[in-house]
Amino acid sequence: QVQLVESGGGLVQPGGSLRLSCAASGFTLGDYGIGWFRQAPGKEREEVSYINSDGSFTYYENFVKGRFTISRDNAKNTVYLQMNSLKPEDTAVHYCATFDAFADYLRGTFKTWGQGTQVTVSS
Repeated sequence: QVQLVESGGGLVQPGGSLRLSCAASGFTLGDYGIGWFRQAPGKEREEVSYINSDGSFTYYENFVKGRFTISRDNAKNTVYLQMNSLKPEDTAVHYCATFDAFADYLRGTFKTWGQGTQVTVSS
């Protein structure tokens, strides 16, 4: 089956860190750019970060710049999102998705996405 599986979410206190993983099954992750986005209850989906197919280009939305780092290990068919200095407003279900190009990420046009992993930042 062709799918993406997100993991690594959980409960963390403000200022803490989490490392999310996006693992591909049934296809080669290195053929695609990967974006992370998030959605909190009652809120619209927010784009978070993007990495191109070979990892040579990354992009971060302003609200995560300096706090989050996106990376990938194509040999492991996995993309990561290291999240530091977490804030309560980061609380959301986090998803990864495949993109053919950065322009598609900007448009929010993805091919495959996962089930999401819950990130909760609270004292």
